Order: sequence, then C-alpha cells, then structure tokens
Amino acid sequence: MRQDGDLLDVLVVGGGPVGLAAAIEARMRGLTVTVVEPREGSVDKACGEGLMPGAVTALARLGVTPGGHALRGIRYLSAHRQVEHRFEGAAGHGSGTGSAALEGTGLGVRRTVLHSALADRAMELGVRFVTAKVTALEQDADGVVAAGIRARYLIGADGLHSTVRSLLDLERAPSSHRRYGIRQHFRIQPWSDLVEVHWTDTVEAYVTPVDDCTVGVALLGRQGMDYAARLAGIPALASRLAGIEPASKLRGAGPFRQRASRRRVGRVMLVGDSSGYVDAITGEGIRVGLAQAEAAVTCIAADDVAGYERAWAQRTRDFRLLTTGLVALAGSPLRPVIVPLATALPGVFGAIVERLAR
Repeated sequence: MRQDGDLLDVLVVGGGPVGLAAAIEARMRGLTVTVVEPREGSVDKACGEGLMPGAVTALARLGVTPGGHALRGIRYLSAHRQVEHRFEGAAGHGSGTGSAALEGTGLGVRRTVLHSALADRAMELGVRFVTAKVTALEQDADGVVAAGIRARYLIGADGLHSTVRSLLDLERAPSSHRRYGIRQHFRIQPWSDLVEVHWTDTVEAYVTPVDDCTVGVALLGRQGMDYAARLAGIPALASRLAGIEPASKLRGAGPFRQRASRRRVGRVMLVGDSSGYVDAITGEGIRVGLAQAEAAVTCIAADDVAGYERAWAQRTRDFRLLTTGLVALAGSPLRPVIVPLATALPGVFGAIVERLAR
C-alpha cells in the first residue's frame, strides 16, 4: 500500500467513535495509522446512545462488542397515541443486557462505554495515539501534514464543529432551523426494551435504556430550552422519573445541522459529523458514520480517494432524505399529526424504521 516505507498511511484527526472506527478499518487492511485527539480518556457526548441493528453489526465486524442494553424496536408516543415497531429478526421480547449479539437487535450503550470499547480495539490492533490539537493543515501531491505528522492520507473525523472542515474552507452557510440536544441519565431500571420517542409541541424526548439500572433521556429542540421544564411537560415520562436520582450531569450538543460543500479535498476526506450532519431525530448517526469510515478506508486502500465523494453520497442517501424530511415535518404546522399519522399507518412507520435501522 505504501509508496514510502517510512511514511504513515493514514492520519485520523478526531478520536471519537467514527474516527476510531476509521483507524480500526485501516489497521484491519494492513495500513499504518495514527489518531490525533486533544482529549484524553473516554470521550462523552450528548446523544441518544441508541445503536441501530446495522450499527451493532458494523461494530461486530470491527471486533467491537460493547456491553449495554438490548434494543428491539422504536416506540413513538404523544399525549394520547402511541405506535411501535420491533426490528425484524429481533430475538425475544424481554429486556436484557449484554453485547447485543442477538440477531436483529439494537443496543443502548453509554457513549463512554462505546468509546472505551473502540479505543481498546484500536490499541489492540496497533493504532498509535497522539494527544494534540490540529490547528493547521498542509498537503501536496504525495501527502498531508497536520499536528507535525505527515501521512499519505488524512481522515477528518473531528465532529460537528470540525476544525479540518474549516481549515479546508468547506463550511457552508448554517441552516436557519437550528436544533440542539440535551441529555441526562437517571438511575432507574429500564421499563422497556424499546427506544421511546415522546413527541410534544416543542421537543422530542428520546428515552434509551443503556444498562440494567440506567436510562438516558435526550431532549431535542430549540436552543435555550429548559430541560427540567420540558421534561415536566411530558406527564407519562415525568411520572416515571419523579424522585429518581440523576446518574449524570446535563450535557448539550448542537446546533445539529452542519453542511460541507465537499467531502474531499486532495488527500483529505471528511467522515462522520464533520462531513455534514442533518439532525439526531432518526437516531442513526453512528451507523452512518461507520459506513462513511469504511468507504473512506476502502478508497485509501485502492488509492482512489477521488471516488470518495460518490461513495459518501451512496452511503448517506437514505439518512439524508428521510432525516431531512422528518425534520422539515417536525418544524412545520404538521408537527402535531406525526404520531397520529404513524399510528394510522403502522406499516409505513415500520418500513421507515427498518430502512433506517439497516
């Protein structure tokens, strides 16, 4: 693969789950890899923490099986209606913990647990880690330099507010519809093996069991929302959590909508949130990010990075179309009919869930 025995094959900027997955992919193909990340230890992030079945399968292929709580489907709820879909092939109907090696199931897993499992696998494969922040980037016909490290190729996986994307001047004007997320965990035994999505007039609340005694609740909505007040405005959820001790501090993220004019410049490719992101409303960011990481490394291994833009578009098409449509609906006067419509058309709801899950 390498043209120069002393030249690093791949430099990954960003040591979150997608960056680590890219590093693992590269090592599994015999490439030399260094990950540059300014933060040390397990990296947390405000997210729903639910992995779709497709993400669980993709992680298993990388040799990563984090512990968590098996998820067997999705349930949408409003004040007076609810509809659910269980993933096709999901085994059993009770809750439970483990690696979710059960065919067809998703996995609720703390972000820190997922990060640690990926980092352990990367170290096992010989990935080198450097604690540094990338502030400049240079490239020529033969390689890329960042953080004082030269490599044949660079993968930018540094998140929503990507420095690599900014250094490449790929930022596009932000969307006027700016949504944010706030997450907190609660010490309570999960009451369901489904991800519950509670819809109100202003927010969605994503309830994800992440182990035998912990449930995460992530609220998605406009900037400045009051977490406690919005949670209190969902009676079915507020009653379950009344008097329950929080298991983590509030953590926020956003704005979600990020756009890049391109995903590749020369020998640099963007993956995960840094390549552009629509919204967390469909809960499949990790699955899509893993697919992008695999596509980027495939292009590197073939010395055909010019093909990455096309591969990125193919891997993300369903996510972009369905998520953009749902976000537009959620921000329109039709928002109140989302759950009633899904209830009236359970087959359509199930088909959409399955399409996103795989």
